Amino acid sequence: MLRDEPQYRLLFTGQVLSILGDRVTMVVLPFAVLAVGGHVGDVAIVSAAQFLPFAILALPAGVWADRYNRKRIIITSDVARFLCQLTAGLLLVTDTAHVGHLVAIAAVYGAADAFFAPAFTGLLPGTVSPVNLQPANALRGLSYSTGSILGPVLGGLLVALAGPGGAFLFDAATFAVSIACLVPLRPRVVADVLHEEDPEATTTHFLTSLKEGWSEVRSRSWVTAFLGGMASYHVIVLPAIFVLGPVLAADELDGAKSWAIITAGFGLGSVLGDLLLLRWRPRFALRVASLMLVGASCQAAFIGSGLGTWAIAGLEVLAGICVTCTFTLWETSLQEHVPDRALSRVSSYDYLTSVGLMPVGNLTVGTVSAAVGVKPTLYVMTALGVTAALAIASVPAVRRLPRAEPVADPAPV
Repeated sequence: MLRDEPQYRLLFTGQVLSILGDRVTMVVLPFAVLAVGGHVGDVAIVSAAQFLPFAILALPAGVWADRYNRKRIIITSDVARFLCQLTAGLLLVTDTAHVGHLVAIAAVYGAADAFFAPAFTGLLPGTVSPVNLQPANALRGLSYSTGSILGPVLGGLLVALAGPGGAFLFDAATFAVSIACLVPLRPRVVADVLHEEDPEATTTHFLTSLKEGWSEVRSRSWVTAFLGGMASYHVIVLPAIFVLGPVLAADELDGAKSWAIITAGFGLGSVLGDLLLLRWRPRFALRVASLMLVGASCQAAFIGSGLGTWAIAGLEVLAGICVTCTFTLWETSLQEHVPDRALSRVSSYDYLTSVGLMPVGNLTVGTVSAAVGVKPTLYVMTALGVTAALAIASVPAVRRLPRAEPVADPAPV
């Protein structure tokens, strides 16, 4: 892939470092808030300040990514996030940062991040030949998986050696590298529209474009079904990882040490799943993805199984394989079957129903577990999640959607 696809090589090189930097700051951000005199409530406020703009702007960002040049949108997003992390790093290093500064910076960062995601999904197919689309997504998934493993380690080292400010400056440097790689990028024109040269695309009313994006979603039952599956996974299943898992590890296992081993098992499984999809190309990709979603939805039961730390970590290896295969095959199916002119808008619904709904699940699960207990909640979460995944797998359009036939590569622009 990296040898034969020079445009993807540029895209991947910049993004793999940026992803690592993001994983570092995810670990460091709470320490940065505490370092400037904040408390736990302030950590939650900063996190919400970064999330809310993403949720609000996800759908508009998809519209703009389908109307205008995606490469320019991505570069603009990277420049904005570079300035955010550079500013935060300098304020922290010079001991002039306040919680209010971090809230404002997090909000701008979240807004810029919202524009990056759908534009990147739409841009990626233009950097590879059609036959390499799945390996390209798998390689990107591999960068997320390895970043999730290495990021916390590197973040801890940076905090110890240079403080939170040094970690933010490191993330700023990764965005600078990403920008340098994106500038010479020359993506190919994919299929039906070249954004910057299509007058109709850029003069259509914004709300009309938004409605057309929803029409593209509704016209494909496999898309609406899988959006439902993604929503159920993020609302019902993932809170087991983000909310109840650490609580159970603290109550019944060895606390943070056990939880680190369990999450490392999930990370290892994700890496193995990405490596598998670099070679294995199932004919009915979405059918496989829906079955993998069934396995991914068992995570709550794995964590609440009552087994020891290493046994749960072993089960999480299997969960990691299922999760990364689900997401990679789903994204590849979108890129193969949704017209390029609407791809970013359709993917923006995916981001909204996944990232956008996670806080709802976290709050709901926290309330329910307080009332009925952690383990009963985990078992109910698994029952609901698996039922939803099986329902998705039973949809005929999901089962029968074939891989797209490769077409001749369009010319670069």
